[in-house]
Amino acid sequence: MMWTKRLILIFLYSIVLLFALFPIYWIILMSFKTPADVISHVPKFFFRPTFQNYRDIFTSTGFSIIKNLENSIIICSGAVVITLLAGLPASFALSRLRIKHGESLAFTILSFRFAPELAVILPLYVLFRKLNLYDTYVGLIWVYQLVTLPMFVWMMMSHYIEIPPEVEESALLDGASWWKIFWKIDTPMVMGGVAASTILSFVFAWNNFMFGLILSGEKTQPATVAALGFMSYEEVHWGKMAAASVLGMLPSIVLSSFFLRYLVKGLTMGAVKD
Repeated sequence: MMWTKRLILIFLYSIVLLFALFPIYWIILMSFKTPADVISHVPKFFFRPTFQNYRDIFTSTGFSIIKNLENSIIICSGAVVITLLAGLPASFALSRLRIKHGESLAFTILSFRFAPELAVILPLYVLFRKLNLYDTYVGLIWVYQLVTLPMFVWMMMSHYIEIPPEVEESALLDGASWWKIFWKIDTPMVMGGVAASTILSFVFAWNNFMFGLILSGEKTQPATVAALGFMSYEEVHWGKMAAASVLGMLPSIVLSSFFLRYLVKGLTMGAVKD
């Protein structure tokens, strides 16, 4: 009976995994197809692969995938740095200090992540135009805080809460200030959580599409938006678009895989224990 239940669970998990990974598999497959194979009436799983799509996205006139990847790295790295500088003290203060209406403030920060991007993109576009922030790195780094900061603060709050209060009480008795407790005692104890939260923040920023689509231009267009350059009123270059999408996915996949150990450790550190 136990083995039957386990086999059923494995089967169900496998179905969910295949459902989640199939779109990625299909995009990778498309990136190696010729135009004829892509638009074939019967989907082709077996075909003669070609690297022409990848060659084209590096040589196409008016399209620079290297520049778009550089834009994404600059924007996402800048956003994560600001998130770290602002999010660490904020999460520590909300979780360890007695702040009036602290829970309401924490929920307000999280609510920025709940708000759909379509609800704020139009006023942001108008604001960016008035303040000359449109198509600038500064503007995009600032607006990406709506993606990274709420998630980072709430993840780090769960890690700081796990620290026994006796640690801080002992430090206070020894004359340590709250700033010293935050910087030299509590934060080193949750570095696994910091690493996990930072990685996830970078991945979420990298995968964001709406802000880059509306608020960036020719100078700062990120890689996630650049693939749309292969769509026109005449035709859609599906193979080239798939190749650009694959290259756009690679950095976040490689980063997550490389730091997987820290990611798992950091996420389990903040888990609620019975």
